[in-house]
Amino acid sequence: MIRRNFAAVVLLGLMSFGAHAQSAADYPTKPVKIIVPFPAGGTSDIMGRLIAEELAKQLKQPFVVDNKGGAGGAIGTDQAARAPADGYTLLLSGIGSNAVIHGFAAPKPNYVEADFIHISQLAAGPNVLVVHPSFPARTFKEFVAWVKANPGKFSYGQVTASSGHLTTEYLKQTAGLDMVGIPYKGGAPALNDVLANQIPGMFTNQDAVLPHVKAGKLRALAVTSAQRNPLYPDVPTVAESGYAGFTAVSWTGLSAPKGTPKAIVDKLEAAMVKAFADPAARAKLESNGFVVVASTSADYTQFVNREGERWAQVIKTGGLKAE
Repeated sequence: MIRRNFAAVVLLGLMSFGAHAQSAADYPTKPVKIIVPFPAGGTSDIMGRLIAEELAKQLKQPFVVDNKGGAGGAIGTDQAARAPADGYTLLLSGIGSNAVIHGFAAPKPNYVEADFIHISQLAAGPNVLVVHPSFPARTFKEFVAWVKANPGKFSYGQVTASSGHLTTEYLKQTAGLDMVGIPYKGGAPALNDVLANQIPGMFTNQDAVLPHVKAGKLRALAVTSAQRNPLYPDVPTVAESGYAGFTAVSWTGLSAPKGTPKAIVDKLEAAMVKAFADPAARAKLESNGFVVVASTSADYTQFVNREGERWAQVIKTGGLKAE
């Protein structure tokens, strides 16, 4: 009797494993939700919808964006961390909600990065230092010289805990600059005040300012990527302007709750890599100045961990607070 019961248990286990493996092989068999932890209409939302569109083509099921904004991305990211680990709820991960947020002493999010499996980094884009055309400096080197000659007199738009905010703080620490942040609730109102010459400048995402730079309404002084950006070919990097090794990019990718079966993660990773090897899919990002990465899960995980460490150090050195 004991032997018969033991055999039954083993058989049930094998049947369960077979069903699980089969479900992973067939994945997805129904629509998949991608939580974008920011409101509709912004850069993160655009990224999430592009991933959804391309994965739907690859995997033959709808991928649907679910915008869950609030608390700098923490609300939606926390929901993703607590979702069933079955591959049907994914996360648009990014620099703010998966790296910068952990560097602040408070408030701490309810999740840690170990709550996620990072599947693939989609893209990265530089921040751009822009100033109003009336500002005296016409180059980045002139900008640094002006700020050093006028400590505390350059006011910049600051969206607290954003990529632009951390990039500015990183530059202040690297170049020894005394500048004053003016807090804003979002990038758009800050940028509007630069356009109106209410404040002289700010660091912000390259896609947000490109039309204004092209129109001559803003002057771009530097980009923060390792290499020059194709859409800003005449704008030097901070690194080539005397601060070797300086990089600060805004990035996004795809992640899943911890415990998601490896077969599903592997399938999503392969779909991301294949989708964004396609020139048409890449062009949608590159036309806005983004560099397409489409990395492996191992590479993206290492990258997220490194970013968390570097921005935590910038936050600690600057004594920054989230609010």
